[in-house]
Amino acid sequence: MVLTQGRRPDELRRGLESLLAQEGVELDVVVVGNGWAPTGLPDGVRGVERERDEGIPAGRNYGVPHVRGDLLFFLDDDASLARPDALARVARMFAADPRLGLVQLRVDPAEPGPVAREWVPRLRAGDPGRSSDVTHVWEGAVAIPRRAFEAVGAWPAAFRFVHEGVDLGWRVMDAGYRVHYAGDIAALHPPYAPARNEYDHYYGARNRVWLARQYLPWPLGVLYAGSFVLRTVPRLDSGAKRRAALRGYRDGARGPYPGRRRLRWRTIARMTRLGRPPVV
Repeated sequence: MVLTQGRRPDELRRGLESLLAQEGVELDVVVVGNGWAPTGLPDGVRGVERERDEGIPAGRNYGVPHVRGDLLFFLDDDASLARPDALARVARMFAADPRLGLVQLRVDPAEPGPVAREWVPRLRAGDPGRSSDVTHVWEGAVAIPRRAFEAVGAWPAAFRFVHEGVDLGWRVMDAGYRVHYAGDIAALHPPYAPARNEYDHYYGARNRVWLARQYLPWPLGVLYAGSFVLRTVPRLDSGAKRRAALRGYRDGARGPYPGRRRLRWRTIARMTRLGRPPVV
């Protein structure tokens, strides 16, 4: 499934072509127009319109009932698959391990440029080609069994933008599944510098606090949110970005949030063994 606002037609076309070129799997390809009626789609691709754009996670959730299959694959509209065997290899991974609940593909720059830090969802990101279990995912090229997606409650629609892959990964782990980074199966994405504007910084800050309030015992929650305040705010290169981030932290701490759903201690212990305790 591909979510789009219709603003990147060339990238969308490349992504759809890479999906239609997949071998060894039966596909049902759906494009969800987030506030846009999809047009000009290639043969073999269906479009559904979500009249109102209520954010990226909500748009992905909207598309799920419109697509068939036991395995869901979410691809950003500016991403594509590097090889025609990518989804077949992903499907074999899930078939081999019923405890596997969520898989993110490695992301390579589609043209010369840096590898974004957030593309490798672990602390030791020096070798993007190394596969490992992780605690969360970058959201632009991920697969999840439909049964697991429905069991854990879908993407967090209230987040609207950014960190929804942390929220989903934590819930998948808490349900007893593995979350895996497939460093040997590649997607392509244009290089970019993350958190480029005030919008990014506001939602990044607010949603970090929401994660702490929803899932963590309060001492860990304070450490988790506080570590991000100390690490991110001093590095911002403009007063507008700093104000946006601080407003996000304030709204996350004081305002309404999606509700308490504390992680089990054994899930926190698993995160710690994987090298990503929920304090960093």
